[in-house]
Amino acid sequence: MDPETRGAHIVWDWNGTLLHDIEAVLAATNAALAALGLPPLTLARYQELYCVPVTRFYERLMGRLPTAEEWAGMDEVFHRHYFDRVERVGLAEGAAELLAARRAAGLTQSLCSLARHEHLVPLVRRHGIEEHFVRVDGSTDGNVRGKARQMAAHVAALGGFDPRRTVVVGDALDDAVAAAHVGVRAVLYTGGAHSRAGLASAGVPVVDTLTEAVEVAEELVAEGPASLL
Repeated sequence: MDPETRGAHIVWDWNGTLLHDIEAVLAATNAALAALGLPPLTLARYQELYCVPVTRFYERLMGRLPTAEEWAGMDEVFHRHYFDRVERVGLAEGAAELLAARRAAGLTQSLCSLARHEHLVPLVRRHGIEEHFVRVDGSTDGNVRGKARQMAAHVAALGGFDPRRTVVVGDALDDAVAAAHVGVRAVLYTGGAHSRAGLASAGVPVVDTLTEAVEVAEELVAEGPASLL
């Protein structure tokens, strides 16, 4: 990151934010539930219950934590069904154009995801957007407990990281938690894991489009350090 660059540096989330994969996630989740004889979820119910760590999400559904054997089985079924679908999944509306326009304007952005790094990078490349990011980081250690640690490693690796002009844009409450962990602001987008009402509980701006997310991010940075108090 160039410390002289004006405007917000945006740290984008991937699943449910730039990648519009919520239907694939829901289908894979329902396949995992079916393997245990559990009924399927509607999108609204999924968005109501989803949380990190994911084991707690399944605890909400089952009334107890899954056993190690159940978890291993659900994880295998989920990923098999998800990867069967993800190659047909597109980016969120306007995402590619938005990323390209920001890069052309000399603004910086990076990508931080809990998706496995070896799966994330080929997908980003397939969608033709890798060049728009100064850094792309996925999980390399199977972390499923939350994004805070991942975000800390990501911003530590960014050259010239400035928390005063960095904004995380994601679709989950965990993105807001991760942003707070590294002392930056967040904007949450309604296109993924949570309902608008659920996202509002984080106490950060909530938007319905990625264009709005960028506009709000720039407004937050323009407000200056006082807004972090």
